[in-house]
Amino acid sequence: MDNFFNSLKRKKTDRVFNPWFDLDFENDIDKSSPQQRLNNLKHYFDERINAEYLLVAEALGYQGGHFSGIPMTSERIILGHKSDLGILPTHVSNSVLVRTSKINIKKYGFTEPTATIIWQKLIESKLDTRKFVFWNAFPWHPYDSSDGILSNRTPSDVEIKEGERVLVELLGFIKFKKVIAIGNKAEAILQNLDLNVEKVRHPANGGSKKFR
Repeated sequence: MDNFFNSLKRKKTDRVFNPWFDLDFENDIDKSSPQQRLNNLKHYFDERINAEYLLVAEALGYQGGHFSGIPMTSERIILGHKSDLGILPTHVSNSVLVRTSKINIKKYGFTEPTATIIWQKLIESKLDTRKFVFWNAFPWHPYDSSDGILSNRTPSDVEIKEGERVLVELLGFIKFKKVIAIGNKAEAILQNLDLNVEKVRHPANGGSKKFR
């Protein structure tokens, strides 16, 4: 597992934010935010060492893992502000998960529609959330410099290649029974690694019903 977390380190570059090692000077609470996000991710994985299913999307988003530190998981989920939909922080981890964004940016933390749909479907289906790991082919947050750090962009082919080493480390320490691609782009990336994958519809852009 140590090799996996070390693989998340990368040289700082423009247009890519590393939530576990970079400070978001505009929006983070304080200098402890990267470490807090790393702790959140470690708590998440500590409870999923025996997970069976890996769900892989394309890239980390600013409304999700950028601040929570956990892929496809918003701060609003880990802070308990999605309980009206049956999504509780304990579905993510039994450890305390910490907010890292300033409260004046979003009072209840950012919410990510994709994250909400995925978590809600697992919970409504009475599936054991500890059997599932969420990840991204490009594990860091790519953003558009013209729109600022609170934006998303599609990672380049070179960036996707860089993310492969992290995915290989993840597949090395958790022996998943099934790898599931969320959307066409994730499927293509995983197939390039010669992985036997299944694909589900990405919930964005009107795909929530087919995803479910």
